[in-house]
Amino acid sequence: MPSRLSYIAIDAVRPELIVDFWCSVLGWQVVDREGEVITIGAADRSAPMIDVVAVPEGKVTKNRLHFDLRADGVSTEEELDRLLTLGARRVDVGQPSDASWVVLADPEGNEFCLLSRPVQEL
Repeated sequence: MPSRLSYIAIDAVRPELIVDFWCSVLGWQVVDREGEVITIGAADRSAPMIDVVAVPEGKVTKNRLHFDLRADGVSTEEELDRLLTLGARRVDVGQPSDASWVVLADPEGNEFCLLSRPVQEL
């Protein structure tokens, strides 16, 4: 049997800020708190979940791993506006000027992408 993705870890100087951001983006909630780790996920606790881990140092370079998101139930433009309102910001990581995706960063600078086609167009 192959491995299954269970948790994704995000280091954060301000973990509550990152928890609030990603819960709002994904429609998730806090499902556990243990020490310096806050776990967020779907209400049914299905995998994968995200562990937000408190660390003393901020992000320095481009992520080696990132999330790719698709709009679900709204247009990509509407979702982009929502993400920006939640605190995301556009970033340049060297993507081509005609890229079909938008590169964004969460409030602590962790990059993620919003893909051009919503879930309903797949």
